[in-house]
Amino acid sequence: MTRFLHKMEHKSLLNASQLDRLFGQHHAVKDVSFELSRGEILGFLGPNGAGKTTTMRMLAGTLAPSSGSILINGIDLLESPSRAKAHIGYLPEQPPLYREHTVSEFLNYCARLHRINNNAIGPALARAMERCGLVDVSKRLIGNLSKGYQQRIGIAQAILHNPAIVILDEPTVGLDPIQIRDIRQLIRDLGQDHGVILSTHILPEVQATCTRVQIINHGRLVFADSMSGLEERLTENTLKLETVRPFDIHLLETLPGIENVEVISDRQALLNWQTEKPAEAVATLVAAQNWGLMELAPQRRNLEQVFIDLTCSDISGEAKPARTEQANI
Repeated sequence: MTRFLHKMEHKSLLNASQLDRLFGQHHAVKDVSFELSRGEILGFLGPNGAGKTTTMRMLAGTLAPSSGSILINGIDLLESPSRAKAHIGYLPEQPPLYREHTVSEFLNYCARLHRINNNAIGPALARAMERCGLVDVSKRLIGNLSKGYQQRIGIAQAILHNPAIVILDEPTVGLDPIQIRDIRQLIRDLGQDHGVILSTHILPEVQATCTRVQIINHGRLVFADSMSGLEERLTENTLKLETVRPFDIHLLETLPGIENVEVISDRQALLNWQTEKPAEAVATLVAAQNWGLMELAPQRRNLEQVFIDLTCSDISGEAKPARTEQANI
C-alpha cells in the first residue's frame, strides 16, 4: 500500500498548488494551480497582462511565488531549486541567445550550464540539433539566422538536458506561416516524450497542438479542461434548420427538448435546446410534413468567441471560477 501511495504522489511531473504573486499592492496571480503529466501538452491562454508570463516564471523557478507550492517530479522547487530545475527546460518569450556565437558554440555553452557530463555533451548536442532541425546550420552565426531558426535554437537549449518538463513562452511570436507550422510540429513531437506547457495568446496554436487548456484572466484561472471538454464548449445548444418548403414554426415549437425557435426566414430557423438534443425528432417531423430537409446541423462557436466570453465578461476584475476536469485541477 505504501509503494502504491508513493507512485501516486509522483504520477504528475508538475504539481503547482494555489500560486499567488504580489507586486507591491498588485495581485498579479491569484490561487492558480497546475498539474502536468508526461505526454501532455497544456495550453496556457490569457490576454495581455492576465498573469501568463508571471505564472510561467514561477513554474520555471525564475520568480518565487508569494505563496503556494510547486513540485517538479516530486521535488519541492522552493526548498530544492537546483535539483528541481534540473528537470525543467524553459524557453522565455525572448530566447536567451548570444548572436555572436555559432549554433554549436552556443548549445555547447548551454550544455555546460545544464551541468551535462563532458562525455555526454556531444550526443546531447547532436540529439537536440537533430530534433530541432539545426544540423545544417550548426556552424552558422546565430545573428545571421532567421527568427524561426532562432526560436528553434531557443527550444534546443531548453531540451538539451532531456528535462521532464518543457515550458515554452510564446514560441511562435514573429514567425511566418511556414515557420509556425514547423514549430508546432516540433512541439507536438516534444509532447510525446515530455510534459509541455505552452503559453500563448495565439488561439489556433492551442487547437493545433495541445491536449489540455487553461485560461487565465486577471490573475485567476477561469477555464481548465481537456481539448474534448473545450470542443463541447464550442458546440452551442443550437441546431440550424433549412428546408426546401416553408415550415410550420408552431409544430417545431411543440417538439420535446426545443426551448425556442429563432426564425431566419420561412425556410430557415435556429432551434435552441437545453437537455436532450432534438435532431432526430426534428428530422422525423420534417420528413412527415414533407418540408424537404436541406440542412440540420449543430451551430459552433470558435475558440476566439469562447476566449472573449471568459476574459471579457467580468470587467470588475473578479474572474469566474475555473471550470475544471475533476481529475486534473
